Amino acid sequence: MADLPTDSATTPSGKHRIAHIALDEETILWRNADVEQERRVAIYDLIEENTFKPCRSAERGAQGPYRLHLGVRDGRLAMQISDTDENELETLLIGLARFRRPIREYFAICDSYYQAIRKATPAEIETIDMARRGIHNNAAELLMERLDGKVETDFATARRLFTLICVLHIKG
Repeated sequence: MADLPTDSATTPSGKHRIAHIALDEETILWRNADVEQERRVAIYDLIEENTFKPCRSAERGAQGPYRLHLGVRDGRLAMQISDTDENELETLLIGLARFRRPIREYFAICDSYYQAIRKATPAEIETIDMARRGIHNNAAELLMERLDGKVETDFATARRLFTLICVLHIKG
């Protein structure tokens, strides 16, 4: 598991939130420094501010905060949700077929963005960054659709989760 100091006593007091997140290291095949930085920032931002309410667990009385472990099993996103005492509450499996194209597009635009940062003019970087944000936003909306009825979340949380889903799909 990729663990950063993801338990935070300084996070907002809302109970239905992610307090700790880990990625299945066996799923991640390869990542470069840029991707590693994206992962760190996404995890940090996610822990600092998020909305995450697993519907079935909440119906059974779980109030959060939650620990979330992300991995890929048999071509599906596995979201293992536990309480802060590490008692598993539920595991959601979400098909990733509809995410293949957004993930591929996001990787391509990120590669262009990282290259532009090193060589391009500020106007070119801004144009690529706008395209990157657009792809990211569309993918976050798709993730919210796929989580509908399973997890109540907000747009910013879905965006950060999509970043982490992408990290799980990096192949060298």
